[in-house]
Amino acid sequence: MDREYARERAHILVSKMTVAEKMSQLRYDSPEIARLNIPAYNWWNEGLHGVARAGTATSFPQAIGMGATFDEALLGEIGGVIATEGRAKYNAYSAFGDRDIYKGLTFWSPNINIFRDPRWGRGQETYGEDPYLTGTLGVSFVKGLQGNGEYLKAAACAKHFAVHSGPEAIRHSFDARANEKDMAETYLPAFRRLVQEADVEAVMGCYNRVNGEPACGSRTLLGKILRGTWKFQGHVVSDCWAIADFHLHHHVTPDAVHSAAMAVNEGCDLNCGDTYQVLPDAFAQGLITEERITEAAERLFTTRFLLGLFDETEYDEIPYSVVECPEHLALAQRCAEESIVLLKNDGVLPLDLNRIRTLGVVGPNADSRAALVGNYHGTSSEYITVLEGLRRVSPEGLRILYSEGCALNASKVEHLAYENDRLSEAMIVTSQSDVTVVVVGLNETLEGEEGDTGNSAASGDKTDLSLPPSQQALLHAVAAQAKEDGKKTVLCLMAGSDLDLSFAQENFDAVLMLWYPGARGGLAAARILTGAVSPSGKLNVTFYDPERPLPEFTDYSMKDRTYRYLGAKPQYPFGYGLTYADVEVTEAEYLGMDEEGRASMRVTFTNHSAVPTRDVIQVYVDPVESPHRTPNPRLCGFLKVDVPANASTQCKIILDADTFRVVNERGEYVPGGNRYLFYVAASGPDERSRELTGKSPAQVTVTPG
Repeated sequence: MDREYARERAHILVSKMTVAEKMSQLRYDSPEIARLNIPAYNWWNEGLHGVARAGTATSFPQAIGMGATFDEALLGEIGGVIATEGRAKYNAYSAFGDRDIYKGLTFWSPNINIFRDPRWGRGQETYGEDPYLTGTLGVSFVKGLQGNGEYLKAAACAKHFAVHSGPEAIRHSFDARANEKDMAETYLPAFRRLVQEADVEAVMGCYNRVNGEPACGSRTLLGKILRGTWKFQGHVVSDCWAIADFHLHHHVTPDAVHSAAMAVNEGCDLNCGDTYQVLPDAFAQGLITEERITEAAERLFTTRFLLGLFDETEYDEIPYSVVECPEHLALAQRCAEESIVLLKNDGVLPLDLNRIRTLGVVGPNADSRAALVGNYHGTSSEYITVLEGLRRVSPEGLRILYSEGCALNASKVEHLAYENDRLSEAMIVTSQSDVTVVVVGLNETLEGEEGDTGNSAASGDKTDLSLPPSQQALLHAVAAQAKEDGKKTVLCLMAGSDLDLSFAQENFDAVLMLWYPGARGGLAAARILTGAVSPSGKLNVTFYDPERPLPEFTDYSMKDRTYRYLGAKPQYPFGYGLTYADVEVTEAEYLGMDEEGRASMRVTFTNHSAVPTRDVIQVYVDPVESPHRTPNPRLCGFLKVDVPANASTQCKIILDADTFRVVNERGEYVPGGNRYLFYVAASGPDERSRELTGKSPAQVTVTPG
């Protein structure tokens, strides 16, 4: 449906409401207006990596894992599946008269904040640390979720606008200060692209203040930038109970009445929370006008008309049977396989299970359901852990020995008990096995959102980049036993963020990052471990040198953060990830710009091995003459491609629209000069990537003028 037509219908319907009725519709739990045949509607739904909190649904890898795929098309497919299952649930629940929370078609996803600090507990919800990668994947996800039919298949929401990435513990009172360059260069680009390229239907504000203004009532963010410069046409929703923070924690208003008025007047149309229940008082005191209330209500009903909630649509017949159907489960497994990053391999992988008599599987996450799903997850009808996945792919006659090894995060007292029990058991398993796979890491009880309704532990941020002491002891014990017995060891890390892997890098034969791979992610891990699939994931976050102190968590300056501004060698760099093949870019040619101003490059990707694989061609640019360029080359294009064994693949890569522009200190996009150096490879152009891969990128110098 055309937005203008939807807006006209919204205008007509809202004009029939009383002021009180209009105000009632600005709450996330909008009540029924029976006299106008308007049913109740609950706006709150989640779809970060599958329909969440509404019962059974296909469980995809957590968003950080999706980001590690570097697969733009895949993200679009996933968005489409989430919308399909969301429609199926909406149809079924509505038929039973259930219009409660998590049953609607307005999904508060994706989270496109920039993962600027590895301690941030919610970083797992993002696509990583790079604004170009985040924007590209976010646009694809939103387009898939919203569909291309006559009506919106579902409504996506870009959150949390903006400059939001911890600390969780003080988010309700914190003022994130960012200069104009960092705002334009890092914190805003992904939001701009989702608004202008994907026509995202909603934008959610964040809890904190941004340069002094509470984000959900920010004249700068909501008025000047979002609706002014970007011409955003959808609706704005607050983060949940964020408007109450105006008076309770930010102290920018004296009470709830003034907080509600401030949010509405500055352009926040919908309140997740209960502060807008006092809108009648604000209206009675003259703090808000009926005109502004009407404007907000019309925006919200425009979304409902675009979704076809008052019409018959092509989505009404989507049956409940599509939920967790074989096609959707296959896509989830494919995403998990593409997300796994191989960080080290001395030749032990892939495991040849026909030549292994006994396989050891050890660790607190080896048979953990919680470690599969991350936060903001739905419920799966089946969970396949790493242990179960290896059992499923193992040939008859292979013996698998298992030990939990240690508690996930044992206290000192608990740790002593495990030392005398599980730890010694892990050493026995290691000594009895030809190869031992150790699965450690975190889950949503150790990193996540502070106070989240789906996280009873209210875990929040990490204090540092170390594994819990119980797991560190396990790694040392297994490594020592394996060395003594001459056995091989493989480490699998399940987490949503950077953790110190320096011991594993030195003492384990192979290291893989599994992220939180989804309910059936253990089978994907087993297929990677045994060579059914070659790994193709890439790090979408920097793994920092653990010996080098991180910047202050509350400092939102980008200096020395992420690969673009890092001044030291990382443990593992952004864009890095090995495969079982031997691939490299053997030729790169700049093709110029098309009529629409988009640049492109032709790349030849060659596989020198007998192992077919997928891999990611990455293009980085350095405008070498510009004083405003980022300290290190930045990602400006990427493409995931299949590379047959002993063959080459030639492809065309479209480059970022801002490839030949830089951001000056005033936050303005300006030309980047007359000479640009492009680096093209299956990894980044930094020194550490060259050390780890043994390959140098192809280089192309371009003078576009």
